[in-house]
Amino acid sequence: MIKQAGYLLFALFFHLFRLCPRKKNKVFLVATHDAGPDGNIGIVSRRLKEEKPEYEQVWFTRNNTIRRPVDFFVKKAYHLATASYVFLDNEFLPMAYLHFGKNVKVVQLWHGTGTIKRFGQDVNTGTLKKLEYNANQRITHLIVNSEAVKKEYASAFAVDPSRIYVIGNPRTDRMLDKQYLTKKVEQFYQDYPEMKEKRCILYAPTFRDTEVSNPKLHLDLQKTADSLGKEDVLFIRLHPHIATHLKETLEGWKEKRIYNVSEYPEIATLLAAAEVLITDYSSIIFEYCLLERPMLFYAYDLKEFEQTGRSFYRDYRSFVPGPVIETEEELLSCLKEQKYPQKESFVRENFPFLDGNATSRLFALIFSD
Repeated sequence: MIKQAGYLLFALFFHLFRLCPRKKNKVFLVATHDAGPDGNIGIVSRRLKEEKPEYEQVWFTRNNTIRRPVDFFVKKAYHLATASYVFLDNEFLPMAYLHFGKNVKVVQLWHGTGTIKRFGQDVNTGTLKKLEYNANQRITHLIVNSEAVKKEYASAFAVDPSRIYVIGNPRTDRMLDKQYLTKKVEQFYQDYPEMKEKRCILYAPTFRDTEVSNPKLHLDLQKTADSLGKEDVLFIRLHPHIATHLKETLEGWKEKRIYNVSEYPEIATLLAAAEVLITDYSSIIFEYCLLERPMLFYAYDLKEFEQTGRSFYRDYRSFVPGPVIETEEELLSCLKEQKYPQKESFVRENFPFLDGNATSRLFALIFSD
């Protein structure tokens, strides 16, 4: 109820400010998931500065909270009400109560480049589902990578397929730019010089709704450390909520070549540095697969996730592009023996565009008139 009241108050100021003239060259950027330079919003922002420097950019991030009420309810509501373009990388629930002018373009880029597990309208219930549904009706352009995911996003966002555009996601441009990634890896080695000449393994599990109050790592750190080869290092990248709870658990393991990189600002850099990815149900695989490197799917709770969790849009075992592993012993064995066969067709099925021009297509679509 308190949050809804906040959304309504935001909407009240928004509609008051709609009486002000809308600015043709104002862009409102909602980056509440990833405000970094490698996120969708960061990429759009940089391209705007390069190609359309006359455009005004106003950002809304996780730092914009109701703890700063004048900034949140007044300034941000004003800028949103007077913007002609809105780009989002996440849900923005105050939009459930907003009404934009007919020429305003509301572009949902989302923060995933594909999906394995069900999300949004397909899993949410109650008030959240209703607010999310109403907010999504404001979307004029929902951007996806392929026809394969279009149907799933239409369902998850409850958006008519006519508003979904298969042009590629800006974040994939970064993963296809070898020169850019080389610079990022060099930057990473400056931050972690001890990583040079090592086989970097990244473990990035997805967020689980059932572990909000009791987060677990599901890895025996001592066993993992003992199983690592002399040239191996393990990065652990956790969801911010889980990372906060497990920060103390992960401290002191650097000497064992286990690093907590949950607070490292750029996920693209970590992916570029990793020679092997371990994950489960995370959409991170859609970016990493573009590097054509091995992945292991440590799905220790697969049956439970299928039956009582979010479940999946497609058969998990046949869909993911690597071996599915359900026990820690099997995972460590695979890492030690370096056995991880891959599904080569995965990239072709999910990325019809591999030219690195997704951002250019986006700009041609949105700023064409």
